[in-house]
Amino acid sequence: MATTATEDAYTAEPFVPSRGGLSALREAAAECRGCPLHREATRTVFGKGRTGARVVLVGEQPGDQEDRQGEPFVGPAGRLLDRALAEAGIDPAQAYVTNAVKHFKFTRSAPGKRRIHKAPSLREMTACGPWLAAELALVEPELIVVLGATAGKALLGSSFRVTQQRGILLEEEIHGRKEQRVVATIHPSAVLRSDDRDAAYRGLVSDLKVAAQALR
Repeated sequence: MATTATEDAYTAEPFVPSRGGLSALREAAAECRGCPLHREATRTVFGKGRTGARVVLVGEQPGDQEDRQGEPFVGPAGRLLDRALAEAGIDPAQAYVTNAVKHFKFTRSAPGKRRIHKAPSLREMTACGPWLAAELALVEPELIVVLGATAGKALLGSSFRVTQQRGILLEEEIHGRKEQRVVATIHPSAVLRSDDRDAAYRGLVSDLKVAAQALR
């Protein structure tokens, strides 16, 4: 098994176990060295939920709080997402939540200053793709909800535009597997950054209602 990534061959593929369930994936992901992001992050933040969950929610990457606590969507954006899911008619406890990239990528304005989110590159998203593909293969959801542009590009390709494709039930081939039902929306952190949070939140809930309807 590879122990680190070379600059021209970033991929998590050698670290993904060929057998075992989600617990085996989670344990193996903790040792992933498939791209350089592991060097600065506190820990790998793997997905959370159970095999057989009806819906998988895919975000961009862990944030500061997720990196510290080791679980996805535990910060302010995660709390907002839970509220939006419940309002839309999706039980958060019945969803599997994960990210396209499993390590927190950040920058600092100065040494010791607050860690500032930095979007992962296409190469880093591609390198982390085998983990997400393995999660989807094990969970086998009825529906995938894509949260934000970065997650959308990771799953649906570089031509994805969340502004154009949000709130629509799509049928897409994901990671070379059979066509999968997908609904895209904005990332909950975009709501928190919006100048009009109420309108942004209503849009998020409206998109999630499309997902809820598809699960009925």
